[in-house]
Amino acid sequence: MDAKQLSQIVRGVMAEQSPPQLFDRKKMERVIDAAVAKADDLHVGVTICFMDLTMTVQMLYHMPNGNLVGSLLAPKKAWSAIAMKEPTKQINRETQPGGPLYQMETMLDGKLVSFPGGIPLMIDGKLVGAIGVSGGLVEEDQAICEVAVQEFLEEA
Repeated sequence: MDAKQLSQIVRGVMAEQSPPQLFDRKKMERVIDAAVAKADDLHVGVTICFMDLTMTVQMLYHMPNGNLVGSLLAPKKAWSAIAMKEPTKQINRETQPGGPLYQMETMLDGKLVSFPGGIPLMIDGKLVGAIGVSGGLVEEDQAICEVAVQEFLEEA
């Protein structure tokens, strides 16, 4: 079997897969386990949020040692990644003074988060949702989110 045939098979399977299967509870638990392991390695507590394309929270996990602000920001990071169709770390560059989207955060009543830790979930070039992570330094949130996204995509 060559790469083209394998790609066709994967596309066929993904076309048949509905969003609820993408956000299967067991799958999300495995992704959370990977994210928590990374957070533990970094000695930080975070909140991890899965959001589907309809911007509905599919699962939210708050680590016992996470700070309360993380439980508010993780869903906003996921929402922002979906709404803007790009990682929140990219939004940050665009919303700085002089940037093309400067003051966008204030225009959206605080719904948009423009710092690292939110990444859209793309499968076969199609946006299916996002993961948001908050509770650590922005670099830590981003690293944990990247691990979560990688695990999610491996499970897809």
